[in-house]
Amino acid sequence: MSTWANLGLQDSASPLMEQLIFFHDHALLILVMITVLVGYLMFMLFFNSYINRFLLHGQLIEMIWTILPAIILLFIALPSLRLLYLLDEINEPSVTLKSIGHQWYWSYEYSDFNNVEFDSYMIPTNELTNDGFRLLDVDNRIVLPMNSQIRILVTAADVIHSWTIPALGVKVDGTPGRLNQTNFFINRPGLFYGQCSEICGANHSFMPIVIESVPVNYFIKWISNSVNS
Repeated sequence: MSTWANLGLQDSASPLMEQLIFFHDHALLILVMITVLVGYLMFMLFFNSYINRFLLHGQLIEMIWTILPAIILLFIALPSLRLLYLLDEINEPSVTLKSIGHQWYWSYEYSDFNNVEFDSYMIPTNELTNDGFRLLDVDNRIVLPMNSQIRILVTAADVIHSWTIPALGVKVDGTPGRLNQTNFFINRPGLFYGQCSEICGANHSFMPIVIESVPVNYFIKWISNSVNS
């Protein structure tokens, strides 16, 4: 999760988020190179005294500064398209989780396991434990197995919500009457925090999401206890 003075992206917990970070760094490097070059040229304009009374056109330089930006844009567009298709790819998920956005909480359904379902509310500040995070902890966490392909189906019961977990590179809008889906692969255990990132009314920021990533055998025990109870 993000902490104070954390200006960069969160540490990734999935291969897709790693690719998103790589693309961010790739695009940022290109932007820095362009900014330095243009800044240098503008700075040098203040100090040179080059003049040419008879210069009317420069076809060569016009071709260069038309073709070069197009090539640079290709270096940004092609990795971006590749990443866009990777984010949409659904590859034989092991677990399907359905998330339904309400005001002001989330409902979850494990439809693969005899319809295990529960609501997840934010824990009020006055009920937090000493190790809890204000406005981020919930009473019922999502438990998912690590090193497994997870598919999530997102919808909403009232207004538009957005199911977002930055560490996993997941952001899916939940729209009433529509079912959106995406996938992710958690490659390490831990707690991963997110929030509704849609402007869906007053108090819309107080819809936190907490995923607890556990080994597969722990997940099987948890889901067995949930089904039996």
